[in-house]
Amino acid sequence: MQLKRLTLLVLFLGIASSAMAQLEIGVQFSPTISSNRFIAEDRHNFEKTSNTLRVGVGVVGDYFFSNNYAFSSGLMYRSKGAKISYTYDPQDGSNPASTYKDDITVQYLEIPLTLKLFTNEVAPDVVIYFQVGGSLNTKVAAQVNNKKIINGEKTAKRFNVFETDAILGSGAEMQLGQSTKLFGGITYHRGLSNIDKYYKNVLNDKNISVKNNGVSIDVGVKF
Repeated sequence: MQLKRLTLLVLFLGIASSAMAQLEIGVQFSPTISSNRFIAEDRHNFEKTSNTLRVGVGVVGDYFFSNNYAFSSGLMYRSKGAKISYTYDPQDGSNPASTYKDDITVQYLEIPLTLKLFTNEVAPDVVIYFQVGGSLNTKVAAQVNNKKIINGEKTAKRFNVFETDAILGSGAEMQLGQSTKLFGGITYHRGLSNIDKYYKNVLNDKNISVKNNGVSIDVGVKF
């Protein structure tokens, strides 16, 4: 009985060691050029007035199921949103049309779910990777025009709790030691879901949709 338990323990430790050998964990910093895109009637004149620099930071992990393929996930804090403008035009003619400008900032906790494909070495200790997949995001905070409360209402309530993204990126990794790698790349984040709960009510148009877009520069180190 003791021999059986010892055998099972050795087997378990071997499997755990093998799994850890295939898992690379690191930290990532991702400054992002963020913007928004819209689905709305022309009379609302929704426009992106400028892109905005936002930040992202978190922990990432690559689980290799072969030498050149890995499932990549993690937990990122990412800020999104940009400066937009729109027109409110009362259809009853009670007031003239007015143009409003908002600086949107929404912070999310992001769980990326992607596939990474790695080349063989293109230079000594350097490989190229390509990344494709999506992310599931949960809102943690929001501001509009740098305010958390407007007219007695929390601005975070203007936006949906959950968001989904499509992710497409590429970059390079450099081996620095036995278990240390530096990486850098560029990633396109395309929002798939509507983030808006506010504008469709204010403008009385249920067809309005506001989505996030962004391009990030990703740098980090894996251990």
